[in-house]
Amino acid sequence: MKIRLLVFAFALLVGSPAFAANTTIEFWKSKTCECCGNWVKHLEANGLDVKVNVADASMLDRVRRDAGIPDKLAACHTANIDGYFIEGHVPATDIKRLLDEKPDAIGLTVPGMPVGGPGMEQGTRFDKYDVLLVKKDGTTEVFASH
Repeated sequence: MKIRLLVFAFALLVGSPAFAANTTIEFWKSKTCECCGNWVKHLEANGLDVKVNVADASMLDRVRRDAGIPDKLAACHTANIDGYFIEGHVPATDIKRLLDEKPDAIGLTVPGMPVGGPGMEQGTRFDKYDVLLVKKDGTTEVFASH
């Protein structure tokens, strides 16, 4: 019994391998976007450290372009973590899964702004949406459905 408790306590202290190095997500947003701030609160509540950068529209476009995010996959904010881009209202659980699995891809996106996604909560309304994995050749596949 004591061994099980020690193993459990160790697992809580160490966490998953992806977070052992205290990875920070760097985030770019418009200064006027409230949902972006709510998404940051969601990430922080789920154990992610966030560095927020406030940017104007041209800077946000440049960050997306530099990350290789096509316009059709764009959303209202862009982040980068461990070499992957995160575009839009991607749930923290999906970001953690990305870091654990380390697929051969450039990032995750939730195009648009689906109601009910992290940062886009509006009471009990919830629109179903997909988180897309963007591969290096620009193709996508569904990474998670919510």
